[in-house]
Amino acid sequence: MRLLLDTHVVLWAATDSPRLTPQIRALLQSTENTLVVSAATHWEISIKNSLARPDFDVDVVALRSGLQANGYVDLPITAAHAAVLAGLPDLHRDPFDRMLVAQALSEGLTLVTADSRILDYPVSTIKV
Repeated sequence: MRLLLDTHVVLWAATDSPRLTPQIRALLQSTENTLVVSAATHWEISIKNSLARPDFDVDVVALRSGLQANGYVDLPITAAHAAVLAGLPDLHRDPFDRMLVAQALSEGLTLVTADSRILDYPVSTIKV
């Protein structure tokens, strides 16, 4: 299965967070699955870092390097993704999450998320 990971899932995986359920851990560790990380995730993390919030400090370069070393696949944002995004119903206000939905729909990916608002879109999801 090709899994597109929501930003929080990427961060939880990178930090081995206890928020990852045993089911999700098994999916992430299975060699049968391709783990995909969107450029939107790295973009979102970079923006959150620029806000200098004391509760958020992630080295996006080190994160990406670690993800790549562990076999995660980068997914760039394309004009085709933006076209799908333009046709999405306005069910979610977060532009990064909307892009992830558009990418999952465009690429035939299953989106792994804890965000229940994403479940309202007609996209294949796995709820954390």
